[in-house]
Amino acid sequence: MNIALHRCPDAANLAQTLAADIAQRLRSAVAERGQALLAVSGGTSPVPLFQQLSQQVLPWAQVTVLLVDERCVPPDHPDSNSALVRQHLLQGEAAAARWLPFFDALPHFDADTDLPTLTATANQRLQSLAWPLDVAVLGMGEDGHTASLFPHAPGLEVALSSTDPVAWTRPGTAPHARLTLTLPTLLAARCLVLPLQGQVKQAVFQRACVAPTADLPISLVIHRSPSPVHVWTAP
Repeated sequence: MNIALHRCPDAANLAQTLAADIAQRLRSAVAERGQALLAVSGGTSPVPLFQQLSQQVLPWAQVTVLLVDERCVPPDHPDSNSALVRQHLLQGEAAAARWLPFFDALPHFDADTDLPTLTATANQRLQSLAWPLDVAVLGMGEDGHTASLFPHAPGLEVALSSTDPVAWTRPGTAPHARLTLTLPTLLAARCLVLPLQGQVKQAVFQRACVAPTADLPISLVIHRSPSPVHVWTAP
């Protein structure tokens, strides 16, 4: 298990300190390779981080931003992670970044028939990126899922093993079919970041530290990552 633990006194300090840390990693990537690749998670938890990160001064025009995972909904849907990133991250200084969602539109989408095609199109779109990711900001649910790697979800087995960047899953415990970066793609990231707030999620994390199991997909990240997983905690 390869973990670097960062304890913060409160949520505001976590967002501010982590944003500065990510910004420095992106600056270093641009200085070393001429570009940087940042993947971020959706949901409400990272909004303060996005707002802090959007104010960081760095060569954003040389940074490509993509999602760790996305719900298969139109880009203007209330549940769209793309909409969240556009509203809270791609503002201010960060508006200059290159934004590369998995898809631009979702006309007449049928999860039963269109998921494989949508996944193939996303993989084609992302194949020319300068992999691996420089920074991947993960999240974790109380069921131990990370990205859209949900326990027991259809599509999980492929998403845990595929060498393609993107796979689909259909969680039974959350709405909408999903596209997600695959576990091998996440594990190849130069820096994995996992912010955790609250006692419940920190208790789930402690369970995940015991052993790797697909019942708690975050545990597979914790135990298999070749580089330290930077875990940022706040009460």
